[in-house]
Amino acid sequence: MAVKPLEDRILVKPDEPETRTASGLYLPESSKERPMTGKVVAAGPGKRLENGNLAKPSVKKGDTVVFGKYAGTEVEIKGESHMIMRESELLGILEKN
Repeated sequence: MAVKPLEDRILVKPDEPETRTASGLYLPESSKERPMTGKVVAAGPGKRLENGNLAKPSVKKGDTVVFGKYAGTEVEIKGESHMIMRESELLGILEKN
């Protein structure tokens, strides 16, 4: 089953939550925070503007993005957790230096 987002929606596979602290301590399940970064799995064709033109999304498959803590909707695809959200809910694209 493949999911193709509509309009300006983006399908993101969130990064796994940290299981250990920087000093090596294991975190209990209750203290793990929902990750706010992930990889773009698919992007819709873009938002339809008032003049009828299509505004292409600024992200593409494979980009690593940052999103808000309460952004998007969680969906399960092939047993894995994904987020589907509008492009406007993305806060930025992480670039490698």
